[in-house]
Amino acid sequence: MNTLKAWGGAIAAASMMVVLGGCAATPSTETTAANQATLDNRAPFLPSALFPGSAQRFDAWHCEPAQQHLVTATNANDLRLWSLHGAWRLPQAVVASGARYQDGEISFWNRGEKALVETPRGQLQCSLAEQRDALTRAEKPGVMLFGQGNEPGWTVALANDTPTLTLEMNYGEERLQLPYMVSVMDNEAGRVVIENADVEPFFRVRIDAGACFDNMSGKPFPARVTLTYGGEQYSGCGQGIAP
Repeated sequence: MNTLKAWGGAIAAASMMVVLGGCAATPSTETTAANQATLDNRAPFLPSALFPGSAQRFDAWHCEPAQQHLVTATNANDLRLWSLHGAWRLPQAVVASGARYQDGEISFWNRGEKALVETPRGQLQCSLAEQRDALTRAEKPGVMLFGQGNEPGWTVALANDTPTLTLEMNYGEERLQLPYMVSVMDNEAGRVVIENADVEPFFRVRIDAGACFDNMSGKPFPARVTLTYGGEQYSGCGQGIAP
């Protein structure tokens, strides 16, 4: 278990213990601020872990020995790294060859199509598997976050100016544009849950920062998106879109 997966799982388990051992959940300051924005008819700010930064591309890495899959986005002075368990931002470090990024005991050393990932629990040897250009506002005008899934094809788009969600189902045959409220906003975890308040039909969208791969194309994304609509639950991937 000397892998990033085990390390991330330990953090997740510790976080769960804190939650289970605490008091009844109350809205966080972040959630309250996000809902105040929606009451003012403004789109809330989303966690930075859902965005590529200034990077123009996402890279998918397949790693051994534990069949771990990672997603990265390289910026001018740092690297954003997503695993199945969360997201990290690693500043660039000085190295003789290749490009190395490190934050404490976590590092990502990229040498062409190979990379070495080091964590407190061991090392991962990674190979570049897939790439995808990051979505831009030019491609998705007015959209702050875009999510998608397959079979049947669906998309969700959060507007960048107002708390409005556009939902398309069955490959665009059904299209709805509805207001939403924020039930969870956790910037540190990169988690957002939005839903309609008293408007029908009911929907809920949960967005979690973490490596996600389109189940048809294998293309990499920095967020997992879970849509609940019409009594069904759908899983897909998504990406925040910066101006």
